[in-house]
Amino acid sequence: MPNKLLTIKEKAKQWGLSERRVRKLCEEGRIEGASKLGWIWGIPENSTKPVDKRLSPKLPKHRPLLKWKKSNFPLIDQKKQTLDSMKPLPAHTLASLREKMILDWTYHSNAIEGNTLTLSETKIVLEGITVGGKSMLEHLEAINHKEAILYLESLVQKKELLSEWDVKNLHQLVLKNIDPSNAGAYRNENVVISGAKHVPPAHYLLKEQMEKFITQYRERLKLHPIIRASLVHGEFVRIHPFIDGNGRTARLLMNFELMKIGYPPAIIELSQRLTYYLALEKAHVNSDYTELVDLIAQSVGKSLDFWLKIL
Repeated sequence: MPNKLLTIKEKAKQWGLSERRVRKLCEEGRIEGASKLGWIWGIPENSTKPVDKRLSPKLPKHRPLLKWKKSNFPLIDQKKQTLDSMKPLPAHTLASLREKMILDWTYHSNAIEGNTLTLSETKIVLEGITVGGKSMLEHLEAINHKEAILYLESLVQKKELLSEWDVKNLHQLVLKNIDPSNAGAYRNENVVISGAKHVPPAHYLLKEQMEKFITQYRERLKLHPIIRASLVHGEFVRIHPFIDGNGRTARLLMNFELMKIGYPPAIIELSQRLTYYLALEKAHVNSDYTELVDLIAQSVGKSLDFWLKIL
């Protein structure tokens, strides 16, 4: 005897779900045997209720395990206070430091993702000159990253709290003229990260995950800026909300947290790529941000040392 087919309304009552949720499960192909005739869905009476994947994975309810070296922060804070005491900084000196910051940040952030422009070539591209033998993609990555930094600086000046709108705008600039259909838009398909044990959440969880990302971000405003920047960076990459450009966007968000408090940007260098990836993997798999916090703290300290040396 053939299995009786039920309507969405009947199945919703059987499973204790809303009709809207059952319809969504049908559209996602997650109910075995469900078929559509015209506008009506038919669902086998004995079909099994799918596991509600909206419940897992979620952002951790509690703060990720942080075992940072607290002894590093007083020295960094002291350097930061010294820098603050020298403000306002000489205009021409500040302009040259900013120019170098934009160049170094753009070069290293893109190089970590595989861009082959050298530091000198990146400088030439940012000055509006084309480099022979390099792809248009690599040129656009450099130009776009600078534009994203300029946008970030405008947010820093306004002293605004981070929002999903800002995240999407930054990403839109990162992929401008490279992938217009995905620029600033959360991915609508699942992805894996090559070489990583961590698997990002399914695409239909992204709206909920990003809302919680922003909520938890605002709950952590009293944390030390370096810890907060590390959490913003690490948890954004864990969610991996975009098809491409997540790493560059994460490093922009990390520096948004630092720069709005008055720190110079932390630049994770190409030579640190393996250490950086391993730190992220440990954070995502074990919820242990020790190594990521230490790496970002080292980068902040190095930037402070350079600024103070020049000033």
